Amino acid sequence: MPVTPRYLVSFTPRRLPHFFADVLIIGGGLAGLRAANAIDPRLSVLVVTKDALLQSNSNYAQGGIAGVMDPIDRFEDHVSDTLIAGGSLCDKRVVDMVVREAPERIAELVEWGTKFDEKAGRILLGREGGHSHNRIVHALGDMTGREVMRAMAEHTIALPNVRIWENTFTIDLLTYENSCQGAIVANRHGDQMLVWAKQTVLTTGGAGQVYRETTNPSVATGDGHSMAYRAGAELRDMEFMQFHPTVLYIAGGSRSLITEAIRGEGAKLVDRDGVRFMSQYDPRLELAPRDIVSQAIVTQMEKTRHPCVYLDVTHLDRQFTLERFPGIAAACKQFGLDITRDRIPVRPGAHYMIGGVTVDLAGRTTISGLWAAGEATSSGLHGANRLASNSLLEGLVYGAHAGHGASQSALAMPGDFRVFPIESPPLADSIESQEPLDVTDIRNSLKALMWRACGVRRTAELLQEALEAVDQWRRYVLLRQFNDVAGWELQNLLCLARVMIQAALAREESRGTHLRTDFPKLDDAYWNRHIWFQHSGTAESTGVT
Repeated sequence: MPVTPRYLVSFTPRRLPHFFADVLIIGGGLAGLRAANAIDPRLSVLVVTKDALLQSNSNYAQGGIAGVMDPIDRFEDHVSDTLIAGGSLCDKRVVDMVVREAPERIAELVEWGTKFDEKAGRILLGREGGHSHNRIVHALGDMTGREVMRAMAEHTIALPNVRIWENTFTIDLLTYENSCQGAIVANRHGDQMLVWAKQTVLTTGGAGQVYRETTNPSVATGDGHSMAYRAGAELRDMEFMQFHPTVLYIAGGSRSLITEAIRGEGAKLVDRDGVRFMSQYDPRLELAPRDIVSQAIVTQMEKTRHPCVYLDVTHLDRQFTLERFPGIAAACKQFGLDITRDRIPVRPGAHYMIGGVTVDLAGRTTISGLWAAGEATSSGLHGANRLASNSLLEGLVYGAHAGHGASQSALAMPGDFRVFPIESPPLADSIESQEPLDVTDIRNSLKALMWRACGVRRTAELLQEALEAVDQWRRYVLLRQFNDVAGWELQNLLCLARVMIQAALAREESRGTHLRTDFPKLDDAYWNRHIWFQHSGTAESTGVT
């Protein structure tokens, strides 16, 4: 296996500027901003985000936030729905904690300025796949993430102890004796800086860009997963990528998410012949969990030899449809589709990374001084398949926990800062050639390969071929010294892809979002446990728990 370098860049502290913060938060999505709000106001906080503050998976979330808000709903039912969707790999303690905190976290958002959709003066509650009750709060119809992030950003920017650096790429975590001391970052011009922090919170979001078909924005390149892995943190459940069943499929268009809420309001899935097919796969029809719907769609596409299926909402009231789903209507209109009259072409796409940095109930990772929250983590909430609208909820709950934990730990540390003797080791066999490397071509090839071999359906043969291809790319890409975001993102994607492929090869069964057609059955006798990976120096440790 090609060597994974500890740091992506060579650096010497004497030659770089330094910045100091009590708490460093890497990532400006919902989990990161919620963590910033949990820090004691006596502490200095730096939030670093690689793009503009509102360019995150959180901002693009169309679905809502799940929470027991209706008097006839119960915490026990939300817990049960989550466990049914995620299977036996869910941590029941985590599920119970997150579900019971949901109303409080939603109330905080309202207090901080979020305007959720209402009816007759009460928050409107919708239903999505896998939920037994109406418990999903939405905003602006199908643009919940945008409204939540608007309010959170305004509230966080106003905090006097918080500084936000946009367009700043975090290259790697700084570690000394298995303790995180901050990070090395680069601004939009490529100038590097060492940020020293008493405590660091990793909230870098998802990794959908490792696939050709994805709902994720271009920034979702798994940077947090990869930098944590290089720093020696444990990663877990990396075989579980959730594929959203309904992604807009139009040539030349971006792969826009078609929110699950549209099926919650009565949209039907039909194939090219107009046949409503979900009854062939699950009695819950269109409201079955996402893994089941995604796999059903792929099967139906094969049966009909057609590149997509269709969502049909033409039977719903026209005015209701346009008011409830203005974003989807506008996106489709750009391509000449009127969703009140025309069927919407859809197919699955990579949507949510279930695996990530292992954290406990407090958001603590396996590295001292490093906390994590949101999509970059494996908390145990989602198991093998995330229940709809539990993701923003997880970001809120774990953002609050990780921020509080980092805050308490920083307060307990001495007031002065220490600069540790950290220096990147030289890369063995480093490639110094000035021969240009087509980063975009390799990235596109990787995305196509991952979609084909490690997508909705997987086999040992395809996964092994993918592993060999990724290793070949890693041999000459990881040894390059890039000085731009595109190069660093490619290195992170290659690091991420290899771990995902290894995990998918190891799990010789089918569970949740992981479907091995050569091992199609559930194997609780052996595989009712987690696969974890950890990197230290040049050695990798793998195990099951």
